[in-house]
Amino acid sequence: MSDQGAVRRELLGFAAAGLAAYAADLAVFLVLRGPLGQDPITAKAVSFLAGCTVAYLGNALGTYRRRTVALREYGVFFAVNLAGAAVQLLCLAVSHHGLGLTSARADTVSGLGVGMVLATCLRFWGTRTLVFRTAATEEARPPWTG
Repeated sequence: MSDQGAVRRELLGFAAAGLAAYAADLAVFLVLRGPLGQDPITAKAVSFLAGCTVAYLGNALGTYRRRTVALREYGVFFAVNLAGAAVQLLCLAVSHHGLGLTSARADTVSGLGVGMVLATCLRFWGTRTLVFRTAATEEARPPWTG
């Protein structure tokens, strides 16, 4: 497979895992908030963890074709996803509190538009370079000379 084809397959796998993770996050949040009556912070924390787990498994077993899953990889993956969440929150905070753009539309654009795009780029980079080192990222990395 060509380098371009490999990157395309990787992007499609990453997107598919991300969509599944979003669906899991949303479903768990709605169940916890609705029928189970949990407070929103607890519900979001648990649903974030569920979404991260689904995304990790989708990427590990699907996109990057691992035969097993590893706790260390999951920990790094979780940290990358926390960084992505922080990027989304930072975009929202800068827009809302720094720039004074306080409408619901501005919050949506900054947090779920700009923030999501930047966070997804960070997550893709972190997933392929820090969690699942691919042949392409290993070749691009200069040798360590100690």
